[in-house]
Amino acid sequence: MARVSVEYENHVAHVTLTRSDKMNALDDAMVKAIIAAGQEVAASDARAVVLSGEGPSFCAGLDVASFAAAAGRDNEAWLNARDYHDANEMQEVALVWRRVPVPVIAALKGAVYGGGLQLALGADIRIAASDTKLAIMEMKWGLIPDMGGMVLLPHLMRSDVLRQMVYTARPVSAERGADWGLVTEIHDDPLSAARALAEEIAGKSPSAIRAAKRLIDLAEHAGRQDVLLAETAEQLSLIGKADQMEVITSNMQGRKPDFK
Repeated sequence: MARVSVEYENHVAHVTLTRSDKMNALDDAMVKAIIAAGQEVAASDARAVVLSGEGPSFCAGLDVASFAAAAGRDNEAWLNARDYHDANEMQEVALVWRRVPVPVIAALKGAVYGGGLQLALGADIRIAASDTKLAIMEMKWGLIPDMGGMVLLPHLMRSDVLRQMVYTARPVSAERGADWGLVTEIHDDPLSAARALAEEIAGKSPSAIRAAKRLIDLAEHAGRQDVLLAETAEQLSLIGKADQMEVITSNMQGRKPDFK
């Protein structure tokens, strides 16, 4: 059974987790399917991505029974392997979406727990239903968040609330998640809102959008001098080029841009 579907419409990639009978929990097949979907979208001409889950929940985290069944696996070799740039397979579930060169918008609902939350953190923007529950759940199983969460979470949350969520594994509401930096926006219909936002972004200059994502990603970890130099380099790659000229022309003529 397929774990993830990928469909394209109007330059937007719609990536959907399709294991709703298990609350889209992450088994080995789901992990591989999510990474493959991210790689496919990264190589496509999509200008924005909507990431969502079928059924009542976005993703309830690891399918613990499934991974427990893999008792013969050499965990040290598996987790130490850097098969995806600087990441192992489990970390790439989230980080592949940061490697996608265009904005990724996650539509959240129901349970967004553990690995499911870390998957959502890989998105640029998270829109959640009011009944969404978010948890850094790993401590419940005697583990720590290790799917890229510790790369992503400190950029979003204050240290004290991050520590509280990690130490307790208690779920928090969408409202509290928004207060703490995990949720961008709360919406009655997060999937419709995510699609509308993706379509809006897809209508912008594709080269400028990609440059902006590269620059923001760099600014989150690089020093001042490197960021300033990158600003200049990215801007020079845009000024006077076809996409920018199309924006200028369309704005002057009051029409929608037509990017090639």
